[in-house]
This record gives sequence, structure tokens and C-alpha cells, in this order.
Amino acid sequence: MSLLSDDELAQALAGSPWQRDGDAIVREREFDDFAAAIRFVNQVAEAAEAANHHPDILVHGWNKVRLVLTTHDQGGVTQSDVDMAKTLDDVG
Repeated sequence: MSLLSDDELAQALAGSPWQRDGDAIVREREFDDFAAAIRFVNQVAEAAEAANHHPDILVHGWNKVRLVLTTHDQGGVTQSDVDMAKTLDDVG
């Protein structure tokens, strides 16, 4: 799968909660409490396993989760990352 061009990526992210961050796309989520954040992380893990496409996940503060998607072997963002982002938008 090839890298998306800057224009393709901008179009794919338009109206989305995901943002470009260098060679990745990121999304921050905030929850009512730590337990809710961890439930979300577990749901993300299940979706990622099913798709065989795994985001970096950072739990920070006591109720925030940052998701980072990139296709490491391509060195940037591919359509696979955009598709996974859309899948993760439906989680939690």
C-alpha cells in the first residue's frame, strides 16, 4: 500500500477528529474517568486485532487516550491508516 499524498491525506481527514502529526495521524479522546478510558483502550485493542492494524496507544492524565496511526513499513500514512481511523471512530 502506498503513502497518501499531502492532498489525499488532507481530503481524507477533512471533517474528521483525526489530525496529521508528522508521518502519522492522531486523535485524542477524553473520558469521565480512568476506568472508562481503559474500557475504550480494550475496545480499540479488539478492533485493532480484528483488522491486524495496531495503533500506538497512550493513556495519560487519568482520563485521556491518544491514538496514533501510521504504516511503519511504508514510513507514513496509507489508506489502511485512514480506514482504521474510521473503524476506531465507531469504538466507545
